[in-house]
Amino acid sequence: MSTGIANTAAILARPFRAASPHSRTRIPLMVTAVLLVAMFTVGSVRYEGFFSTQVLLNLLIDNGFLLVVAVGVTFVILTGGIDLSVGSMVALSTMLTAWLVEQHNWPLATVIPLVLVVGGAGGALMGWIIHTFEIQPFIVTLAGMFLARGLCYTISTESISINDPATVKMAQTRLYGPEGLFVSISVVIALVTVAIAFVVLHHTRFGRNVYALGGNETSARLMGLPVGRTKVAVYAISGLCSALGGVLLTFYMLSGYALHAMGMELDAIAATVIGGTLLTGGSGFVLGTALGVLVLGMIQTVINFQGTLSSWWTRIVIGALLLVFIVLQRVMGGRRPVGE
Repeated sequence: MSTGIANTAAILARPFRAASPHSRTRIPLMVTAVLLVAMFTVGSVRYEGFFSTQVLLNLLIDNGFLLVVAVGVTFVILTGGIDLSVGSMVALSTMLTAWLVEQHNWPLATVIPLVLVVGGAGGALMGWIIHTFEIQPFIVTLAGMFLARGLCYTISTESISINDPATVKMAQTRLYGPEGLFVSISVVIALVTVAIAFVVLHHTRFGRNVYALGGNETSARLMGLPVGRTKVAVYAISGLCSALGGVLLTFYMLSGYALHAMGMELDAIAATVIGGTLLTGGSGFVLGTALGVLVLGMIQTVINFQGTLSSWWTRIVIGALLLVFIVLQRVMGGRRPVGE
């Protein structure tokens, strides 16, 4: 009798024990949200004009391209991989766009799809090499980083300014809301990208495969999941998002330059980790990545309002935050859930 009661109690308690690690994965996300609110509150108290909806919208305007790139990186990190080529792919996309539009008079409507295909194909190739030859993603994407950056210099060693009317109009267009608030077209594209990524990761079979692959690749393979296709697909998505981020950076800078996006791969990884995605894979939130990008933007905004601090303080603060969140991930570690 007592054995039966004990078994029943164990069965009833199982869901609650299973929910515990799942809840722990949300702690970094909640910390990031609290940090963002705290930084905005402190800035509002200390600096005149900081407490404004437009200041928040400016975070998206100034970091829309980074948000798109970080979304792609999130897919890769969720599988337990890494992509160091995204910054170089962004630079290559700016160069291709500026070169074709400005020097060859190609219409922007033709250039953008071509650039996206180049980015997606490059990412898919790296994913295929990683899976087929079982090479560490760090090495393959490092090679991709050097290759993409080198290709930029084959196009031009100088910055290519864009004066094409269609591109300039796209870059300077503002979408106005109530009370004179405005955003750029890049912000809309970035938010749509986040929404699509959220649906894909959390409401599709492919998204479940991504989490399963990051949770335990061997188990995913034994369950009959398409490990190879999933791995190639996430790197293709990362390449596609990098190329799209490059297009948005082209609108933001109105130029293509081989030195654009230097270190952006590290910013994207930092935003993803600060947003609560585990570097070991299997757990994370695309909305957390969006919060991570906003935190990075808020740090830069606070330093700009301060006016007396060097821009290098942005890197110092980001480095400290990244270290804190990595330690937090370790403390909150344990068995990771396979999905959300």
